[in-house]
Amino acid sequence: MNKKSSALLISDISCLFLLLIFLLILPPKLFKSPTSYVVEASNGALLSASIAKDGQWRFPVADSVPAKFKACIIAFEDKRFYSHFGVDLMAMSRAIRQNIRAKSIISGGSTLTMQVIRLSSREDRTILQKLFEIILAFRLEVKDSKDEIMGLYAANAPFGSNVVGLEAASWRYFGRDAATLSWGEMATLAVLPNSPSLVHPGKNAGKLIKKRNDLLDKLARLKYIDQSTANLAKLEPVPGKPLPLPQNAPHLLNRFKAERSALNITSTRIKSTLAEDLQLKINSILKRYNNRYRANDINNISALVLDARTGRVVSYVGNIYQPENADLQSHVDMIKAPRSPGSTLKPLLYASMLNDGFILPHSLVPDIPTQIAGYSPQNYDLGYDGAIAADKALSRSLNIPAVKMLQQYKYERFYDKLKKLGMSTLNQPADHYGLSLILGGSEVTMWDLANTYMGMVRTLNHFNTYKGFYNPADYNQASYVLKEDEGLKDDQRNSYLDHGSIWATFNAMEEVMRPGDEGLWEQFSSSQRVAWKTGTSFGFRDAWAVGLTPDHVVCVWVGNADGEGRPGLVGIEAAAPVLFDIFRLLPKGKWFDAPVTKLKKIKVCKQSGFKAGDYCPDQVDELIPPAGEKTVVCPYHKLIHLDRTATYRVTDYCENVTDMQHKSWFILPPAMEYYYRIKNSDYKTLPSYKPGCDLSGANNVMELIYPKNGAVIYIPLELNGQRGKLVLNAAHRNQHVKIYWHIDNEYVATTTNYHQLAVSPAPGKHTLTLVDENGERLEQVFTVLDKEKK
Repeated sequence: MNKKSSALLISDISCLFLLLIFLLILPPKLFKSPTSYVVEASNGALLSASIAKDGQWRFPVADSVPAKFKACIIAFEDKRFYSHFGVDLMAMSRAIRQNIRAKSIISGGSTLTMQVIRLSSREDRTILQKLFEIILAFRLEVKDSKDEIMGLYAANAPFGSNVVGLEAASWRYFGRDAATLSWGEMATLAVLPNSPSLVHPGKNAGKLIKKRNDLLDKLARLKYIDQSTANLAKLEPVPGKPLPLPQNAPHLLNRFKAERSALNITSTRIKSTLAEDLQLKINSILKRYNNRYRANDINNISALVLDARTGRVVSYVGNIYQPENADLQSHVDMIKAPRSPGSTLKPLLYASMLNDGFILPHSLVPDIPTQIAGYSPQNYDLGYDGAIAADKALSRSLNIPAVKMLQQYKYERFYDKLKKLGMSTLNQPADHYGLSLILGGSEVTMWDLANTYMGMVRTLNHFNTYKGFYNPADYNQASYVLKEDEGLKDDQRNSYLDHGSIWATFNAMEEVMRPGDEGLWEQFSSSQRVAWKTGTSFGFRDAWAVGLTPDHVVCVWVGNADGEGRPGLVGIEAAAPVLFDIFRLLPKGKWFDAPVTKLKKIKVCKQSGFKAGDYCPDQVDELIPPAGEKTVVCPYHKLIHLDRTATYRVTDYCENVTDMQHKSWFILPPAMEYYYRIKNSDYKTLPSYKPGCDLSGANNVMELIYPKNGAVIYIPLELNGQRGKLVLNAAHRNQHVKIYWHIDNEYVATTTNYHQLAVSPAPGKHTLTLVDENGERLEQVFTVLDKEKK
C-alpha cells in the first residue's frame, strides 16, 4: 500500500470515527429530570397533577405546542428558528460584535435549539461550552424535527420560582390550559424564560409588563397580529401569586402513580377515560352529601362510575378531597380499600344458584329463626316471613333466606365463584368466612365489586353480539387509561354466569324499593329502570349502594376511613340517595333485552315458585335459565285424604277409600308455617285427623324453632348479675293444641297458642321432649355451656 492509499485510508477512518462521535455525542434522552404526574380527562382537560420529586412543577413533554407560544417565543428568542440548522450565524456574529463593543457578555446569540442543549446540560456558560452547544445543537437538528425541538424547549424552559415548562406555567399563573391563553397571557409567559430569576410574577411587575408589551409590539411588526390586537393585549393584567393546580381526580392520580409500572406506561402523564363534566358534577354531589353526613361524624364518601359498553371508568372519586383537614383522612382511596360488603354479594349468590340449577327465580326459601353451628343470623327488621320467594328475599335484602340459600349452595362453592368473578381480597380459606360470607363476613373493594357487576352487564349486553356465546374479556377490569379498543376475543360456550341467570337477577334487583321520592319512580314514564342493591356492614361501619343499567355501573360507599361505625350509617339511607343522584346525571337508555334463546319455558307452581308437580293446582308458564330444569319438583304441594264432608283428614284405617275426597294441599313445615300464616291470611292449615284414625306415619306436626337439635347454648348473666333464662320456642300446625314440655324426662310446663317457654337448665347436655295432646312426640338434645368454661 502506497503513502497516498494509506493517507486516504487514515482519512476515511478518521471521518468515520468523527461521524461516529457525532452520532453518539447526543445522549439518547436529553432531559432526565423527574416530571410531575398528570391525569387528563378524556377530552384532554387537566384533572389532577402532583409536584415532581425534585420539588418542581414540570409536566412531561406535550404532544404539541400552541401556535401562539411558537409565534411569541420565535419573535422574542429566535426569529429564524425554522430556517437555521441549530446555529443562527447572523445572530451569533451580531452578539459577538455587541459583546466586543460592551467589553462584556450582553448577548448570547443562542438559538432555541442551543437553549434546549443548555437547559439539558446546565453547565457554566463559557466559550468552550458554547462551542460544544453549537455541535450538540447541530446534532439535535439532525435527529429531531423543528416541532420536536420546540416541544422540548416548551416543556423544559424555566418560568420562575419552581415552575418549569409552558404547561405548568400556564396552570400556575393563569389557571388554564396553555392552548386557551390570550396573546397577552402568552406573551407574558414567553418573556419569562429569558430571565426567570429577575422577572417573576408578583415581583417586578413593571419590568414584566414592559417586556411583554415590547414583545406584543414586535409581534405586530412581524405581522403575527395586528397593532389593535397588540394594544388590547397590553391592557391585560399580569399574573400575581401562583395558583394551585386542579385536584379533581387526586385519588386516580395516586392510583396511576402506584400502577404505572404495571401498566407499562413510560410517561408520567395519562389521558384518562374520565369524563370531565361528569367527574366535576359527582365531586360536587359527594361534597354536598359529605357536608350533611359530617354532622353525624360520617366523614368519608366515594363513588365509581363505569361505562359498561366500553369497559371504561368515566368517574373516579376515591374520597372527598380536603387535605387541609387531616382528621378526615380524605387522602385514603376508598375505591381500593378492602371493606365489608354487607349485603351487596346477595345478587351474586342468587345468580349463581339460578346458574347452577339450585333454585328458580320465585322458589320459596325459609325465613325462620335459624341457628347453624352457633351462628344465628337476623333480618334487619328482626321479623320472619316463614317462607318467601327467592327474588323477593333478594329485593328485600333478607338475611336469613340468604344464609339458608348459601347453606344449600355451599359456601365453598360460592367462595370459588367469587374468586373467579374477580374478588381479589378473599385471601383466607373458605372455612374462615363460612356462611357469614353472604352477609359481609369477608372484605371486598369497590373496584372489584363494580367490575364484577360490570362483567355481568357486559355479558348480557353481548348476548346478541356473540350469538348466545360468551366473551371471557367481559370480566376484565375496567380501564382508566384512554386507549384504542381491543379487538373482540374468542367466544366460549360457557361463562361464570349464563345470560338467563343474569337477566333474572337484574329483574329481581330492579324490584328493590327506592329511597325517598324515588320510591314513586314507576309512576313516571321518564324514570330510568335501574337494577340496584344496598349493603350495610356489621356495626354500621359501611354503607353501600351499587346500581346498574345496560350502559353504566355505579357504586357508592359511605363511612369512615378508620372503620368507626355510626348510627344511621345504613346503605338505604346514606348511600342509595347518592346513587340515584348520580344516575340522574347519566343518559337514560332502554332496559336489557331478554335473552330468549337462553331461557326455557316450563310449568311452575305459582304458589311455591318450584317446578310444577302433579299436585300443583295453579300452574303458570315461566321463562327460566336452562339449569332450572334440574331443580326439584314442588315439595310443598301434597295429596291429602279427607272424609266425605272434607272436614277431617283420614286414613284407610278409619275411612273407606270410596268415601274419601283426595285433594292437593299447600303444606309448609311447621316452623315455616308458623310465621308464614301470620303474613298470609289466605294460607289454609291442614285439617286435623278424624277422631279414631291411626296417626302412625302421619306428617310431623311439631317443629322446634329454638334451640335446634344439637345446639350448644351459652346463657349470659343479666344486668342484675343473675343468670338469665333460655327461651324455648316451638311451632305446631294446630295453634290451639296443648304441648307438654319435658326436660330430661321431667315435666316442666304446658303451653297453648304461643308455644314459648323460659327455663334455666343447668350446664350440661339435656334432652327436650315435646308431646301434644294427641300423642305426637318430638325429641331433641341441646347442651348448655358452663359460664366458667365459655
